[in-house]
Amino acid sequence: MQRFLQFTLDLFDLEPARPAETPPGKPAEPRSNQSPVHVGPADSAIKNIANHAPDAFAPQTLAQVLAPATYRHPAATREALLEGAVVAYQFRRGKRRTIGFSVGAEGLVVSAPKWVPLYDIDKAVQEKSGWIVRKLQETRARHARLESARIEWKDGATLPFLGEPVTVVIDPRHAFGAVGGELKSLAGPGPVLHTGADAPDSSLPGEAGLSLHIALAHDATPEQIRDSVQAWLMRQAKRLFTERLNHFAPHLGVQWRKLSLSSAGTRWGSASADGAIRLNWRLIHFKQSVIDYVVVHELSHLRVMDHSPRFWDTVRTVVPDYAELRSQLKEEAVPRW
Repeated sequence: MQRFLQFTLDLFDLEPARPAETPPGKPAEPRSNQSPVHVGPADSAIKNIANHAPDAFAPQTLAQVLAPATYRHPAATREALLEGAVVAYQFRRGKRRTIGFSVGAEGLVVSAPKWVPLYDIDKAVQEKSGWIVRKLQETRARHARLESARIEWKDGATLPFLGEPVTVVIDPRHAFGAVGGELKSLAGPGPVLHTGADAPDSSLPGEAGLSLHIALAHDATPEQIRDSVQAWLMRQAKRLFTERLNHFAPHLGVQWRKLSLSSAGTRWGSASADGAIRLNWRLIHFKQSVIDYVVVHELSHLRVMDHSPRFWDTVRTVVPDYAELRSQLKEEAVPRW
């Protein structure tokens, strides 16, 4: 017991409280009859713990405290210890010439040619361990940010629109025509953004706050609120994307023919050689400069259908700071729907 107590004190870097010295020739009195003694550091630490609520400190075993970080793909077939982390990854074989690594929302996927032996694959995974763990950490952190940005669909919910926070207001007094909603400034009367087909430029003024009034009853369900807000946002996205495509196409010397909105989970846009453009409607959450980068990116594919240096040079001619905007697109948390 004495050794266990000493281990505990060593863990907290504390010294045991020393008993009060007894004068020579005087026997020590029983503890129950002694006057209160000075509380030492160890006693203070124990008292602080004891005075907390019973569940203030979740019990943890030493194994739990020392357990390595774990990243497990739901379809994992192989496992490796990388940089002190346990990484269970999905392993695929296919018609390819090299070993490939990809980190997505579900975890790590390793792809290899059919002729490569497993020990070579294990070696390649270890050599790539720093990059793999860093990407897994970034993906996990991004997922946590996305979860923290999840919207609770109710009167007073907030969400970003063109980079500005917008408060949802359930307003059953108005039908708002065919547009379903109206964006207003919290600092003053009147709308700040037209929502009709003849809407002017969508740039928002630097107001202290914006509110989106949705024509629903006060007892509307969260699903009804979500669907109404999404429908309004998609209408704004279609209008703004069309405007920006028309603005940038002449600068690049290309002609687009069709715009479609997508709801892809991990892809912001795509372009086909026939001039068809697909853009994710959720881009409407970002400020317009980020949207412009994606629009230019897809229009540039109508000239260069790959991501070669020539492609990025094409993007740079119109958006010189594309690298910074591309980073914002990757790092900023988009609300979870």
